[in-house]
Amino acid sequence: MGKKSRVKTQKSGSGASAVVSPKEMMNVIAELLQKCSSAAPSAGKEWEEYIQIRALVEKIRKKQKGMSIVFEGNREDYFQDLMSWAQENGASRDGFTVANFGTEGYGLRATKDIKAEELFLWIPRKMLMTVESAQNSVLGPLYSQDRILQAMGNVTLALHLLCERADPASFWLPYIHTLPQEYDTPLYYQQEDVQLLLGTQAVQDVLSQYKNTARQYAYFYKLVQTHPAASKLPLKDSFTFDDYRWAVSSVMTRQNQIPTEDGSRVTLALIPLWDMCNHTNGLITTGYNLEDDRCECVALQDYKENEQIYIFYGTRSNAEFVIHNGFFFQDNAHDRVKIKLGVSKSERLYAMKAEVLARAGIPASCIFAVHCNEPPISAQLLAFLRVFCMTEEELKDYLLGERAINKIFTLGNSEFPVSWENEIKMWTFLETRAALLLKTYKTTSEEDRSMLEKPDLSLHSRLAIQLRLAEKQILEKASASGREKRLYFEKKLEEGAVLPHYEESDIALLENTDADAKLPIILRKLEEVEEGQEIQVEEHSHLLNGEKAVYQMGISANGEKMLEETQKVGKDVDPALASVGSSHQKGQKKVANLSANRTEDNPKENSE
Repeated sequence: MGKKSRVKTQKSGSGASAVVSPKEMMNVIAELLQKCSSAAPSAGKEWEEYIQIRALVEKIRKKQKGMSIVFEGNREDYFQDLMSWAQENGASRDGFTVANFGTEGYGLRATKDIKAEELFLWIPRKMLMTVESAQNSVLGPLYSQDRILQAMGNVTLALHLLCERADPASFWLPYIHTLPQEYDTPLYYQQEDVQLLLGTQAVQDVLSQYKNTARQYAYFYKLVQTHPAASKLPLKDSFTFDDYRWAVSSVMTRQNQIPTEDGSRVTLALIPLWDMCNHTNGLITTGYNLEDDRCECVALQDYKENEQIYIFYGTRSNAEFVIHNGFFFQDNAHDRVKIKLGVSKSERLYAMKAEVLARAGIPASCIFAVHCNEPPISAQLLAFLRVFCMTEEELKDYLLGERAINKIFTLGNSEFPVSWENEIKMWTFLETRAALLLKTYKTTSEEDRSMLEKPDLSLHSRLAIQLRLAEKQILEKASASGREKRLYFEKKLEEGAVLPHYEESDIALLENTDADAKLPIILRKLEEVEEGQEIQVEEHSHLLNGEKAVYQMGISANGEKMLEETQKVGKDVDPALASVGSSHQKGQKKVANLSANRTEDNPKENSE
């Protein structure tokens, strides 16, 4: 008992703290867990709650100062060991090396010319850290008895990573040594950096991420200290908030989905060496080869010797990149801003509008996205706004009128307006809504640009301001687009133009086009999701290319399934470790599509 009551102080560059009794620490942890598990704050009180939670976390961090495990030396000291370990275990290592690219951080550099679509990197399963390897590790006994761990693969990976980091004989130590010691996710922001995001559409996700991580830490700290199955875990003697924050960020920025060994389902994994690749625009060219049981990556483009090798992480917004990956991508063609829209239940026409939306496969309350390019709205949002602005007569026509069922197909098609008046109302709504959202920001776009010119601006402040400015630019474009469309349809109405009508023959037009706005709404997978969830699109299928069976995957998106499972087993923990994003683009047939959930090793990449 005496040995268990002592706090183990690990070697740390920040110095050791005074010994804190287990009871004292447990009391503060219990206070944090209670605070993080209380009911959601009322509107406008989220920042106040964040400050309170942060104060408790900082109190814990102060008591734990000097107790975290810190490796000697720098990351680059271990890269050669990583390459040797990769070669010893069957991974490719010819044709590239790890290099420092200055403001872009560490990445892979070609040591010879590589052709586009050439297979240059493969990582066998035994090198991957997965939920399955966690089950077969020292964490296995606790995993088998804790339903939260079983429901949340990303948390399992985080604890697996911490246990292996504390084991001097760990198989994965050559990989773990090369992980950053700190990250640039909002979990590492100072309070004043987070404050820069107040008023943005992304701030709620930032605050939720911090709250969820603090709640998870408190829950698992208590579990590790009290559960019999955790008695042999190395975390028993030292499990700090900084440790968990590091593990959460390592997983959040790097996790991906791969098939299980039998190929029957997907599991989460960390993929050594491959996760050194930095992001650029393009297609997903990484996948999992079931026959050879390995991750494979083909070159996104031609690379000359000494050039950096990039991969495409997926169609993610800059909010997703900043929150879950820790960097801002300046030329992001997939950037978007989330907005919540819904039909008021107190509205007289609510039942009719909800019914039309239901027939189109759209919920009456939903989180949509406004995009950075034209058109600023997807087919789903176009359909929602049309129904939202319908008159009673128009609703009756789409519910009971002639060929009412067929008309549902046209709701998301820009070529078949409900009426000129409806188009005017819906584009006016978009113009006005975007303008109103712009007024909620505490600074103007010009003020943000001026702040970004300051040479002494911290990296985290820069990321926050870049994200804030990007949101405004998207909303400004959406408002301008709404105005332009409104004026166009007002002219149509004034001219008495004939309204295009849907005919049976038009189904070919609707089905055989790549334009998102022309796709019939019920023939597409809805990209927006219900209230309380985030945007997620994923594809799962098995392909045969004549040579090998390959696995086509979406990414490890937002842990939506994990959230549902967690709600079934308890309310102590919510998933906060995953990132969002997906891609409809297909890579080469010889590889399965796999996107990266990882951070730039220096998030200044693409931000300058």
